[in-house]
Amino acid sequence: QVQLVESGGGLVQPGGSLRLSCAASGSTFSTYVMGWYRQAPGKQRELVADITSIGSTDYADSVKGRFTISRDNTKDTVYLQMNSLKSEDTAVYYCNIRRIRTSYWGQGTQVTVSS
Repeated sequence: QVQLVESGGGLVQPGGSLRLSCAASGSTFSTYVMGWYRQAPGKQRELVADITSIGSTDYADSVKGRFTISRDNTKDTVYLQMNSLKSEDTAVYYCNIRRIRTSYWGQGTQVTVSS
């Protein structure tokens, strides 16, 4: 059974940093695309960033230059380093891993940016 366990969310002041982690278990995921999505209250879930098995990355325009996604295939873990956080980054962040016809989601971790 595949499980994704996220950690690292919390409350941070504007301009601060957080690092999210998502550890996958139940299979091997080196060939999967791994990514982070977020959903703010009253808004649709949106892609924040993702990374392919060979390390190619894609970012939402709103986080380019501030967020960095990375992965450790030896640990089946994906990370999201978030710097220069803004109030509009407040959301529940979800880990996702996927390949053709298969997609798994984490339970979500709350990130709140507020003074």
